[in-house]
Amino acid sequence: MENIRDSQRVPSGSPSASSPTGASTSYLGPGLQIKGEITGNEDLRLESTTEGLISIGGFRLTVGPNAHVLGNIVAREAVIGGEVMGDVSARDRIEIKKSASIEGNLSTSKIMIEEGAYFKGNLDIGGATAPVGADLDSLLSGAQKK
Repeated sequence: MENIRDSQRVPSGSPSASSPTGASTSYLGPGLQIKGEITGNEDLRLESTTEGLISIGGFRLTVGPNAHVLGNIVAREAVIGGEVMGDVSARDRIEIKKSASIEGNLSTSKIMIEEGAYFKGNLDIGGATAPVGADLDSLLSGAQKK
């Protein structure tokens, strides 16, 4: 017999999963369609259709394999498994999974591209990147100038 507590358990890799630093990860699921700017100060996992700037400062953005993003991304680290049409700027690292499709420019310190991924654009590795962290207004103005 299943009780209420069992039925409310969330599968592994879920929205409430913790990052290695112990902070929780926010989750936007596949049933959502978002238009507008997303900003924040925590890790974020997207499985949704999103149109607009996504800026999460010094945190990790994961674009799931079923996600569709039309807009620029600014984060400390970006893991892309879905479709992105826009520029991606990640201070520390960009990881592009084999299920990914990216059309836009990439800027980062380190990059990993799995065989089978699609990428069309320019790549800037190790160039001068804006400091990521507390000053979210600076990050947003830098991302909008591109």
